[in-house]
Amino acid sequence: MSIPVSRRLGQELLKVTRRPKPTIQFVQSFETRQTSNHCPGFFGLRAAFRAASSKAAPKTPPSLRRLRPLPALAAGGGLLTILLAVLQPITHEPIEVSQDEGPPLPGPTSNDGDDDGLPRYRLTDVREHGPKSERPWVIYEDKVYDITDWIPAHPGGEVILRAAGGSIEPYWDIFSIHKSAYVREILDQYVVGKVHPDDLENGRPLQDHIEDPFMADPVRDTRLKKLTLKPCNAETRGEELAESFLTPNDVFYVRNHMWVPVVEEAEADKHSITIELPDGDSKTYSIKDLKARFKQHTVTAVLQCSGNRRNDMTRYAKKTNGLQWTVGAISCAKWEGVRLRDVLADAGLDLDEPGEDAQHVQFSGLEAYGASIPISSILDPMGDVLLAFKMNDAPLPRDHGFPVRVIVPGHVAARCVKWVNKIVVSDEESNTTWQRRDYKCFGPNEVKQDWDKYKAIQVMPITSAITRTMLKRGDKNLDGQTAESTGPPIVEVEGYAYSGGGREIQRVDISLDGGQTWDQAQLLDDTRLERGSKSWCWKRWKYEAALPETTKTSNGESKTTLVVKATDDAYNTQPETHKSIYNLRGNLATAWHRVDLDSAALKGLGKSGGKD
Repeated sequence: MSIPVSRRLGQELLKVTRRPKPTIQFVQSFETRQTSNHCPGFFGLRAAFRAASSKAAPKTPPSLRRLRPLPALAAGGGLLTILLAVLQPITHEPIEVSQDEGPPLPGPTSNDGDDDGLPRYRLTDVREHGPKSERPWVIYEDKVYDITDWIPAHPGGEVILRAAGGSIEPYWDIFSIHKSAYVREILDQYVVGKVHPDDLENGRPLQDHIEDPFMADPVRDTRLKKLTLKPCNAETRGEELAESFLTPNDVFYVRNHMWVPVVEEAEADKHSITIELPDGDSKTYSIKDLKARFKQHTVTAVLQCSGNRRNDMTRYAKKTNGLQWTVGAISCAKWEGVRLRDVLADAGLDLDEPGEDAQHVQFSGLEAYGASIPISSILDPMGDVLLAFKMNDAPLPRDHGFPVRVIVPGHVAARCVKWVNKIVVSDEESNTTWQRRDYKCFGPNEVKQDWDKYKAIQVMPITSAITRTMLKRGDKNLDGQTAESTGPPIVEVEGYAYSGGGREIQRVDISLDGGQTWDQAQLLDDTRLERGSKSWCWKRWKYEAALPETTKTSNGESKTTLVVKATDDAYNTQPETHKSIYNLRGNLATAWHRVDLDSAALKGLGKSGGKD
């Protein structure tokens, strides 16, 4: 194909993009495989924002309009990207398009004596570049930024369009993660001008009031241990974990990346999920359809965040990035719904020979979160992957995906997408940041993270934790009353052990002297409550014994350390130290769990004690 022809075709394609809708919607309208090119903007990785910067080239002022399709479309990975790559002329110069093709941009005013060389724009000009504009703009402090090219690579995707046409600062007041120097450095690459002095007050434009997107979030149980409020991230306390095999819905740990989507109960059955196959065929099912047409299945399974026990890695190794979960970013529930493999078969996927293009299954949720799993997990008849409607015999709570979520037993909970509304069978994994630029583990020495080097976390490794300790005196009178005792106190210890991939816990080892000597804990028999093709649940355990002689610390206080480790039926066991498995993100902190009993705990016999 000659270069002049490719130029003309490129110009025709550019005309299509001039429709009054956001750039990201243009990209999505041509996608044939990828579920989502974006993801929530609320995770704390500096690397994600830097990655966004590397994917989108800095903008030149919009006085000259040029065709730059590739940076905006590369994140999508769709057919149109390939087409435009073929049509792109063999030159490093952008294709200029005549200014009369499309509505003119607002004209800047003079610099008003300022020598910074940037044009000045009135607020009315900026408002014309709102969420539905071809080229969205935002204001930060007194500068104007054209964020068009950043949207496809932005970790929050089109969520940033909420601020288009006005100041981004009120949103950053809510999502304070953006108030970092590296985010500002990225934004500065897209500056196109400044706000006109007549529209400034004390050097800043007047800020519009915005509605807090978290206002409609559900009220959380006070027993949850809150790590963040907006978005809500809260862990189950140790005493609640030890209390029952199935974690009650109200105290099941909460991991949100954004606000909770609002789906009215009366409209829940109308909520739809679109299934898209590699050949482009798609089929849409409502919740009512799924419940009526497919057999219901029940699976009891643990969900666990990859950051569970991250705080241990921080304490015993060094600083980690991410929410500092202790032992409570894990819970167990009974899930009810339909098998995803049945739905995919009904949609037209050949389960026996799905084809080379069917390697991954991508999930997207209402709040823009996205993730994927290898299709083998779904094709396995014993994989038990569900589209779940119920949790512990009740409709899914809003925090846990109402009206429908994906349950992938044995996998990291990050793949169990909530509020799911689209499923795509693809030859590649999800392009979202949550899939490709987070939830991975690097070596202890790998400070610079090459996100393409390692695979995303899927099946979870073995772990265990102490959730409750109780101290009591060792001697009692015949009537059962506590007597004066000079013997060692008795310690009662409870906890959980879990291994992903359907591997059953075989043994839990416990030490009361920091790992010098060991004994085996009693595994509680909860099998009557288990449902599913494999062992998707945790094992609760307990142990009781006399405390050994305690050691004296440098300040003269008595101290001993309780240690627990587990082994599964494949004889996988936990590493001894967090230093050996350290990674900057603090993922998969699965080393031996340690709880210190100090003199204060030893004095308070009969009460729960210990510091994990």
